[in-house]
Amino acid sequence: MKEMSANTMLDSQRQQKHYGITSPISLACPKEIDHIYTQKLIDAMKPFGVFEDEEELNHRLVVLGKLNNLVKEWISDVSESKNLPPSVVATVGGKIFTFGSYRLGVHTKGADIDALCVAPRHVERSDFFQSFFEKLKHQDGVRNLRAVEDAFVPVIKFEFDGIEIDLVFARLAIQTISDNLDLRDDSRLRSLDIRCIRSLNGCRVTDEILHLVPNKETFRLTLRAVKLWAKRRGIYSNMLGFLGGVSWAMLVARTCQLYPNAAASTLVHKFFLVFSKWEWPNPVLLKQPEESNLNLPVWDPRVNPSDRYHLMPIITPAYPQQNSTYNVSTSTRTVMVEEFKQGLAVTDEILQGKSDWSKLLEPPNFFQKYRHYIVLTASASTEENHLEWVGLVESKIRVLVGNLERNEYITLAHVNPQSFPGNKEHHKE
Repeated sequence: MKEMSANTMLDSQRQQKHYGITSPISLACPKEIDHIYTQKLIDAMKPFGVFEDEEELNHRLVVLGKLNNLVKEWISDVSESKNLPPSVVATVGGKIFTFGSYRLGVHTKGADIDALCVAPRHVERSDFFQSFFEKLKHQDGVRNLRAVEDAFVPVIKFEFDGIEIDLVFARLAIQTISDNLDLRDDSRLRSLDIRCIRSLNGCRVTDEILHLVPNKETFRLTLRAVKLWAKRRGIYSNMLGFLGGVSWAMLVARTCQLYPNAAASTLVHKFFLVFSKWEWPNPVLLKQPEESNLNLPVWDPRVNPSDRYHLMPIITPAYPQQNSTYNVSTSTRTVMVEEFKQGLAVTDEILQGKSDWSKLLEPPNFFQKYRHYIVLTASASTEENHLEWVGLVESKIRVLVGNLERNEYITLAHVNPQSFPGNKEHHKE
């Protein structure tokens, strides 16, 4: 009897789909205690506004539905203005896709939505930034509308019925955009300009990540916990050389691949175990990079000398594969690895019943940690100028950190991503 049950177990393990570029570390299923620890983790996260209620979720769906209809109307109008036959105008379609934290299902209360507007080949990027921008301007419920055409990924930003939206644009080399269009198909990238490829990349990466995890629900819960921990510990910022949302998502996805049946509480612990011991700069990959005949530049240190200098490569799973962490510096990597080790020590205690999850989410003692601090003050004469100026200064802090790191007397330059309001009186002059 024992032999038979062992064989049955082996068979079910053989049948389990294999995720990732290596075999799993463990196929162990959760015990009752793991479910209890997972519930305690959920309870510890709730006070931080991590979960939206049903009403807020539905409101987002309504807003996205409205935006989708606006896009279809606009594409139809543009098609008419370009003298396309009525039979074609009736079927041109158009669609809004979401990506980022909302698409992954891990957005927090009040978070913005990253969205992509996909149009057929006869709709130009200039149409998007002119006639669609105008359409949004006259739409009820749209506020704070602004276009950033010269960004790396050009974007229109606005608030729609209280929800902030970042909308990017891609035109595909096809005549109609159907509602069941699949962007994961590499052939969709054929003969597109680089801005369209970058715009599509967000959706393609997000969808691929979801496709490469064994259990989406445990992945989501684990990622919510890791993102909250990273924000609380001051290491959530792609711009400042830490990791952004997509990088954290890929690290959690890799952990899920290595422990495909584990509960979220176990996965949070294993996340710290895996990445406190990871031998950087070995890359984190969710799948073997695939070749394509589209000849787009991809991350490959064998071919591109500059890729060899990346310190903490985490490679996006959709073609063209990119390193999402090229901003990481020696100092930011050191800080993050220390935090992984600290996270491992705390989760060890938690799973031994010696501590609880709130300890993992305690903020760091940044202002007691070092002997020397540099204060960087960004001030401007008006509120509007200030927003723009602060954004520019923030984007250059990485350069400052790089310069400090090159100083032989400085072993670590640790930047705190949290900014503080200055004293207005102090800067009147």
